[in-house]
Amino acid sequence: MSEWSARIGEAGGPTSEALGRLWSRLGEYYRREESLRWEGTFAEYLEIVRRSPHVADSAHRRIYRMIVDAGVEEVDGRKRYRFFSDELFGLDETLDKLVEEYFHAAAMRLDVRKRLLLLMGPVAGGKSTIVTLLKRGLERYTRTEAGAVYGLQGCPMHEEPLHLVPHELRPDFEAALGVRIEGELCPVCRHRLDEEYGGDIRRFRVERVLFSEARRVGIGTFSPSDPKSQDIAELTGSLDLATITEYGVESDPRAYRFDGELNVANRGLMEFQEILKSDEKFLWHLLSLTQEGNFKAGRFALISADELVVAHTNEAEYRRFVADKKNEALQSRMIVIRVPYNLKVREEERIYEKLIRQSDLRGVHIAPHALYTAAFFSILTRLKPSKRQGIDLVKKLRLYGGEAVEGLSEADLRELRAEHDDEGMSGIDPRYVINRISSALIRRDADCINALDVLRAIKDGLDQHPSITKEERERYLEFIALARQEYDEIAKREVQKAFVYSFEEAAQAILNNYLDNIEAWSRRQKLRDPITGEEVEPDERLMRSIEEQIGVSESAKKAFREEILIRISAYARKGRPFTYDSHERLKEAIERKLFADLKDTVRITTSSVTPDEEQLRKVNEVSRRLIDEDGYCATCANELLRYVGGLLNR
Repeated sequence: MSEWSARIGEAGGPTSEALGRLWSRLGEYYRREESLRWEGTFAEYLEIVRRSPHVADSAHRRIYRMIVDAGVEEVDGRKRYRFFSDELFGLDETLDKLVEEYFHAAAMRLDVRKRLLLLMGPVAGGKSTIVTLLKRGLERYTRTEAGAVYGLQGCPMHEEPLHLVPHELRPDFEAALGVRIEGELCPVCRHRLDEEYGGDIRRFRVERVLFSEARRVGIGTFSPSDPKSQDIAELTGSLDLATITEYGVESDPRAYRFDGELNVANRGLMEFQEILKSDEKFLWHLLSLTQEGNFKAGRFALISADELVVAHTNEAEYRRFVADKKNEALQSRMIVIRVPYNLKVREEERIYEKLIRQSDLRGVHIAPHALYTAAFFSILTRLKPSKRQGIDLVKKLRLYGGEAVEGLSEADLRELRAEHDDEGMSGIDPRYVINRISSALIRRDADCINALDVLRAIKDGLDQHPSITKEERERYLEFIALARQEYDEIAKREVQKAFVYSFEEAAQAILNNYLDNIEAWSRRQKLRDPITGEEVEPDERLMRSIEEQIGVSESAKKAFREEILIRISAYARKGRPFTYDSHERLKEAIERKLFADLKDTVRITTSSVTPDEEQLRKVNEVSRRLIDEDGYCATCANELLRYVGGLLNR
């Protein structure tokens, strides 16, 4: 037992046991890291390549395999990559394009691999998150067998050992090993091969390389600063003045520090932050790197580099860059992927939940639907008005979110998306909403916050937002009003639902009655009255009382009923029961019907200033149900009841 473990054991108690477990896990971590270390000769490395040719993959192919190995699933006819799914929400289309059109094509050695990847989009849209996920993913992936990387021992660029193979022998090695060999030895390794190994490539030592941004291995980051003071050495390395007198000439690789971001990112990824803010001299270095796979440094021949260069910028800077004719050469060597804001309310809600988990707001209770209401507002600010008559922003929002909208189909959705190629490139960003939630909590000094608090905080913050014009502010105030209306409907349904004892059973009973009637109606048959036993006509008044709740007109009732019957048949073929929530619009109609019948009861009970004993019992029962079943706390449940009572009394 180690001295540390012994001390933990002496202390006793659960805290010491927990520390002991942590200490044990720390030991396991270092043992696992140690087990990943490997070194051997070039000949031994060739045997590894023969067994596992993927170890010699290009950087782009390795990144593509990393993403795909994490899992791919089909959702609504589009690929969803699990590699991104825990951190990025509502960007499936963008990520599908990024992986298929860039990484997959580059992995297949198409010309795309010779392009710089530029992520372009609004602030807080997910650009930096994509790059961070790729960085962290590479660090983990190179610690697995599938992602193992090997480099020449002592090489400052961790370069591919197959670079040792002379050019005239490469075709034979490629055929025997099933790999491609591209690139030249770096100046350091060429010098060592001649001086240390006497030109014998078989004896050159090889080691396993574990990527780490912190240790500057395989992952680099370049951030522009003042062009007057920033040195190109940050990209390509620099002369080591301390050793130049020892080695005599600047072309001796031992007198040069190959520690620029392009050097350390070889075999992996280099992030070029805010690329279009950089001075031109930094950008021109990327021309040769992207097109030819090499760059110039010091007094050396071109240095080979195999790395993904990924940059990001905003739309305004990109448009200025494109407008300048001097940038045409670099622009032609870019693949631009737009990263817009998410346009789905539920996915936006997940973004807020993630940001809250990462903040100190975790100990605060956020009432149900508070984040949804904020997301409803945010998405409205990002949508562009449709040119099609009868389609307002709320309908568009619901359609984008996957909700059924009467009279609109999947084809309509595709047409709406095609109307504006810049949709989602402007509007309120998620960070603003989280900042306003924080402000509301501080102002209220409360341990619970509801949807109205959030909307109020968003409204108060519009005046403080530096980039919002007066016209935008007026438009955003309208969107806050629409989000408030949405919440009002949700709040009424929530309370009315809580007032119904055994809600689902009551809803299912209405459904069964409705289905019996439309089946008899479709077959032109009569129903048997359960009480009198008499045969009666289908109850048209009942059917219409349900259908009218969702605006099904007299002329549209036939199509709606037939749609329900087709859905029932489809469920029956699959052996699945048809319940009240099996059809989204029918579910909404039944809920509204159920709630309409209860409206007076709810209004009187929730708004009474001096409730009698029966009313008080009902309020307490409803409040308990909101807390136990719907995620409210005592504070926000009581606030909800008071608010809905006021709404119903208007």
